Amino acid sequence: MPNDTDTLLRAMLCTIGRSAFTVRQVYDLVNPKGRGAKQIKAYNLADGSKTQAQILSATKLDQGNFSRTVTRWIESGIMFRLGEGRESRLLHIFPIPSKPPKE
Repeated sequence: MPNDTDTLLRAMLCTIGRSAFTVRQVYDLVNPKGRGAKQIKAYNLADGSKTQAQILSATKLDQGNFSRTVTRWIESGIMFRLGEGRESRLLHIFPIPSKPPKE
């Protein structure tokens, strides 16, 4: 269970993320082709409590493709890697809806 400091830091990250990106921008970065329900699920599972392997297991995505996708999300600034190695956790800036937001 996260402590108060972790909770506050996550809230700050979410607030800053929402000021830097709109929900639509994040949605388009996560799902650029518009037909990636598994990618959206994987992105939303990256809440800082799961490793990349745990997310892969839950979504049944291809490991190589997902690794490249995570790298793209990190380089875009919509996801962070907490820690190092196999035990590192993935954290998104904020969750997105499963359907595209209206313009």
